[in-house]
Amino acid sequence: MGLLAITLFAQNPFRQYPAWEQYTDPPPADYQVPAEWTFARLMYPTTRQQIDWQSEWRRGWDWREGNTNWTIDYPRSDRHLSMAVRRLSRIDGKSVEQVINLDDDDVYNYPWLYAVETGHWELTDAQVAKFREYLLRGGFFMCDDFHGADEWDVFVETMKKVFPERQIVDLDGKDAIFHSVFDLDDRYQVPGAQYLQTHSICEKCATARFPGYGGDTPHWRGIYDDKGRIMVAMCHNMDLGDSWEHADDPAYPERFSALGIRIGVNYIVYSMTH
Repeated sequence: MGLLAITLFAQNPFRQYPAWEQYTDPPPADYQVPAEWTFARLMYPTTRQQIDWQSEWRRGWDWREGNTNWTIDYPRSDRHLSMAVRRLSRIDGKSVEQVINLDDDDVYNYPWLYAVETGHWELTDAQVAKFREYLLRGGFFMCDDFHGADEWDVFVETMKKVFPERQIVDLDGKDAIFHSVFDLDDRYQVPGAQYLQTHSICEKCATARFPGYGGDTPHWRGIYDDKGRIMVAMCHNMDLGDSWEHADDPAYPERFSALGIRIGVNYIVYSMTH
């Protein structure tokens, strides 16, 4: 794997940022113990486009200091998935996450990178170039928790800057990413925590008032490299981050966390073996 040849960069120290949902969970007791895999979460600037209430609410906040879209579900979802990786695989997972800023080189230390709410991101030109280099060197990027046509368009606008020459395609159910640990032929839409109040599976459902939302159907999409390896895996119209975050909440249905965690584990193992 190409990334193994470039892991000589000094790793940034662990830091816990202020979170959108105001989680102040202290790090686990073993948070300083090194491991072979770490949940790497991408921080990013929020889009300047006005697409929903989230776009306006924290406009002007410094994304480098947390409290913006990239911190949604953070850090509970990260640590819950890390715990699942320890229990469900033979990967030696670190108990805490690492936040990644594409303005430095720390990203090259992590084979698997995750971002939430990418329907609200907008990478700078320098970040786009760094991101492209990371992926072409062997990195893997998973994004999640973005819904409907408007957020999809915002996501694609930046992703097309990263790979203008590559197509976004629907992933074949036979692809190894769905069978690296668990066989995930029976996949279904995983809702966010709004399900507990609305009982709606989709977050941005198409309605008479908002016919263009189109968040009713889950999509597992990706971008392949020249050798057929998935570099970018997109979970659109679903909220796996919430399924990890609320895996210990008895009110959140177990079947959603069960699938969400299995998808996460599969994607992580795939990223380290392909």
